[in-house]
Amino acid sequence: MTNPKILTEHYEVPPKKSLGQNFLHDPNALEKIVTLADLMPDDTVLEVGPGTGALTEVLAKRARHVISVEVDERLKPLLEDRLGIYDNVYLVFADILETDVLKLVGPKPFVVVANLPYYITSAILRHLLENYRRPSKLVLTVQQEVAERLVAKPPDMSLLTVSVQFFGKAKIAMKLNPAVFWPRPDVDSAVVVIETYDKPVVDVPSTEAFFKVVRAGFSQKRKQLKNSLGSGLHMSHEEAAGLLVRAGIDPRRRAETMTLEEWAALTRDIG
Repeated sequence: MTNPKILTEHYEVPPKKSLGQNFLHDPNALEKIVTLADLMPDDTVLEVGPGTGALTEVLAKRARHVISVEVDERLKPLLEDRLGIYDNVYLVFADILETDVLKLVGPKPFVVVANLPYYITSAILRHLLENYRRPSKLVLTVQQEVAERLVAKPPDMSLLTVSVQFFGKAKIAMKLNPAVFWPRPDVDSAVVVIETYDKPVVDVPSTEAFFKVVRAGFSQKRKQLKNSLGSGLHMSHEEAAGLLVRAGIDPRRRAETMTLEEWAALTRDIG
């Protein structure tokens, strides 16, 4: 019994829209996703949101350890019954955003493979990437619109785009038909692969300083940088314009047109 509709009916756990539960169940799609992770037999995998355990089963056959974090405790009997035969699967019923990921996965490198709840994709990405030790790779099923944001270039950058591209190289590996999920989502989906860097791709005084500047720049959408940066860093627009000019950036530009190197240059100039 692997059909998510039959499983959820049997265990009386109807999917919750509030949790963004659309269960990926197509065998071909699952195999392709796990293949993209390029797992080795000794790898540790962190899975966020196992749902009915379909992806977890495939991962369990490829990796040494699979740690699956599920926020919905209603799914505990279903997952324990389905995955009980795998002694390398560890189920954790908790909110990933309130979980110490590094304590969970241990000291070795790890890979993230997940069908992310679309409504908190950005928050989960920040939680995973802004740690002092990041996953070596992330293979994520996300809303296609979000996937396109992750790989965007100027003039279509966003705070999320900058955040992800600062830590790793993102690419859209495949698109998914809504029919591979149950319930069928109203939006298109895609699988994104993020290969993380050993160190940030641009030279900055610190990660904290970089994101303080970037968040300020994006704090007022569609406004000129001298205005959004000034407000975000609590300085006059004239002072902000002077900082931008010294960094070789036109103060009239908007945040979405900035490259990572330009944000880094501005951060270094501010000091």
